[in-house]
Amino acid sequence: MDTSICQKGDLIMKQYETVIGLEVHVELATKTKIFCGCKTDFGAEPNTHVCPICTGMPGSLPILNKQVVEFALRAGLALNCQINQFCKFDRKNYFYPDNPQNYQISQLYLPICHDGYVELETSAGTKRIGIHEIHMEEDAGKLVHDEWTDSSLVDYNRSGVPLIEIVSEPDMRSADEVIQYLEHLQSTMQYLGVSDCRLQEGSMRADVNLSVREIGSPVLGTRTEMKNLNSFKAIARAIEGERVRQIELIEDGKKVIQETRRWDDNKESSHAMRSKEDAQDYRYFPDPDLMPVWISDEWIQRVKDRQPELRTEKLTRYQKEFQIPQYDAEILTSSKHMADIFEATVELCSKPKEVSNWLMVETMRLLKEHEQDPEEIHFSPKHLAELIKLVDAGTINRTVAKTVFEEIFANDVDPEQYVEEKGLKVVNDEGALRTEIQKIIDANPQSVEDYRNGKQKAMGFIVGQTMRAMKGKADPGLVNQIVKELMDKA
Repeated sequence: MDTSICQKGDLIMKQYETVIGLEVHVELATKTKIFCGCKTDFGAEPNTHVCPICTGMPGSLPILNKQVVEFALRAGLALNCQINQFCKFDRKNYFYPDNPQNYQISQLYLPICHDGYVELETSAGTKRIGIHEIHMEEDAGKLVHDEWTDSSLVDYNRSGVPLIEIVSEPDMRSADEVIQYLEHLQSTMQYLGVSDCRLQEGSMRADVNLSVREIGSPVLGTRTEMKNLNSFKAIARAIEGERVRQIELIEDGKKVIQETRRWDDNKESSHAMRSKEDAQDYRYFPDPDLMPVWISDEWIQRVKDRQPELRTEKLTRYQKEFQIPQYDAEILTSSKHMADIFEATVELCSKPKEVSNWLMVETMRLLKEHEQDPEEIHFSPKHLAELIKLVDAGTINRTVAKTVFEEIFANDVDPEQYVEEKGLKVVNDEGALRTEIQKIIDANPQSVEDYRNGKQKAMGFIVGQTMRAMKGKADPGLVNQIVKELMDKA
């Protein structure tokens, strides 16, 4: 491609500013649905967690799950929101196969939370992203498309699962800011115990509202909404793709149409799904079957008093209490699950730096190899603590410990039992070591000659051969001592 054309394209891109707002749906970790007693377990057989209420049968009446309100309060307070102490539910009318009632119970006029914010640390300093509102609502069912029969089936297990929708202000200007904002929300919800926020399971879903405008213009451009975004990487790619698409339309003298678009991450492109609806298109009206919710001052205070330690607080504490470097503390606290493992292990072995090292190095290495997230760690703190104690006592060396840890990571084995069964204890029998080392020295006269000529690497070779012969079980310090002694005499 002509370089001048590329440069011209870059200049065109730089003339525009991207304006982004997000609608983030967070599936709440309640045991039952928002308006009925059906279970919310993920992965059940289709249409097994359903009842007349969540499938919209005539005559069925919803009953609000109090835990949903409690979780929404937790989220709102953690995100610096104001609380509508008098809030109510509304019906959002639309007609899709996955919506059995032909309406969704949501909140439009009086949502539970409003006017909050989160603060992001950017290269330009601290940036505040406004939160317009948080409202409670029920989820729809799931459409399952069968390409072989060219048909769609509906699983209503998800119908009625409780959600909060976190609606931001259009304050973000790049994919990097969007990802940072989403990571903040994900971490906060996980630390609160409100949701596991697993994008791959749909318990956290983000719709991206994006428009472009000329730099310096106070007028917002026509926005589109991007759906079907099931990973942070997909979100970043979709933002960049839609940004370029809108700029190209404007440069060609065409108009951007307000519409909902579906992102195809495999093709790295999007296509129009439908025209973008406004609130009036849904014909909202107050739900006649649900009473308004009154949230007392006492209730709010009880929730505040029970708020757990969030990531920012934990990050500061780790550095002070455990003397953990900031970078390490940031990795450890990036996942609530990993932070819980860290603290539980430290409680058992009282060696915070050792625990940090095992999680930061070996655990992260194995997670990367297996393409897993920290939330998928399933070994027990007890077994990691026991492994650290075995190394500290000199029962096994670090080389063997890494091998044992791989078994702990994969199968959560008892390290003490595993070491005993596999015969992995450090060999401290000096006599046996001397015999083995002497054999290796005798078999490698050139190494002895090199050592006499001042080549220290020759000694390292003999040490390595010894460790190999002892299958890594020998005490490295003792091996080095004996090798030097015998080679000095040779």
